Amino acid sequence: MSVATKPDYYETLGVSRDATPDEIKRAYRQAALKFHPDRNSDDPQAEQRFKEAAEAYEVLSDPERRQRYNRFGHEGLRGTATHDFSHMRADDIFSIFGDIFGDIFGDRSRADRGVDLQVQIELDLADVAADVERQLEFVRTDFCDACGGNGAEPGARIKTCSACGGYGQVERTSGVGFFSTRIVAPCSDCRGTGKIPTKACKACRGHGRAAKKRIVTVKIPAGVHDGQSVRLRGEGEPSPNGLSRGDLHCQVRIRSHPFLVRHGNDLICDLPISFTQAALGAKVEVPTLSGKAEVTVPPGAQHNSLLRLPGLGIPDLRSRRRGDQIVRVLIEIPRRLNEEQRELLRKFAETEDRRVLPESKGFFEKLKEYLASVSGA
Repeated sequence: MSVATKPDYYETLGVSRDATPDEIKRAYRQAALKFHPDRNSDDPQAEQRFKEAAEAYEVLSDPERRQRYNRFGHEGLRGTATHDFSHMRADDIFSIFGDIFGDIFGDRSRADRGVDLQVQIELDLADVAADVERQLEFVRTDFCDACGGNGAEPGARIKTCSACGGYGQVERTSGVGFFSTRIVAPCSDCRGTGKIPTKACKACRGHGRAAKKRIVTVKIPAGVHDGQSVRLRGEGEPSPNGLSRGDLHCQVRIRSHPFLVRHGNDLICDLPISFTQAALGAKVEVPTLSGKAEVTVPPGAQHNSLLRLPGLGIPDLRSRRRGDQIVRVLIEIPRRLNEEQRELLRKFAETEDRRVLPESKGFFEKLKEYLASVSGA
């Protein structure tokens, strides 16, 4: 979804722009439970709204992101790493915000699965014509440097969680009698790890995770299209048990070019010329991605005629074969003429024989037949 079509985050959660953090949290919880796919199997739009609510909450629950969003809208979030909710399953989203939902939907921990992130990379159209590399800086949740991710103050012992017996999960019963349901959920005491430190790490307050800046190099292949993503495996966030990492999805956004428009692997360039250039022919310079090129306008060129410059387009993402640059001729008629120009055109008009022009001959013949039929009627 492009920035221009993204819904307003406050409207998504149904809160005012001055809503408190608790109000935002409560609104997200209600929206997530309302649109959870497990509860809306007959509504194909529910999952999309469920993911939109998660995206809105992630931004509005973070003071810095919320401030940037309030000032600049969705544009203010460009370059910041966010979770790639569009590629996640509902249970993975619940695992991210597990402290909000507790055990409502049972075994949703997915403790061995890392979390994907998504960032945007902006390129010029010229960058797409060749393989490029970009350095990307983003922030992700990573293992705490002080405790190595175990949540314990250095030197403190790690003990088995007494609440779950080290299994990382607890079993509860929901409902009454025949309608009761057995629910297995992540242990809230140890957050599903099965271990608890005797003394919590001061740096991360026992969470074992901290926000860290990360710089990576992204290789973007020639021919990539706007909206496509390049995946960097293992550059996402670690799983709750620390055994795997998610991926980083780098979504490509291509800036518009002042003269060239992409159409598949071809480039379209509009070339305004005078009617005298169209009639007599001309050699005109046109912009290309690599500089400029000379194009020959043949005598008698018509409005919207297409001239092709082979091999000056974009390489195909798979075959690497380059497209062409197509020059579209646009004939401009002068709006104002001086007297000398008017006189020259009058003399030229006197020399015209409209009956022999191939474009007009058929028209005038049809017009003559039509007028005869109308007058005869």
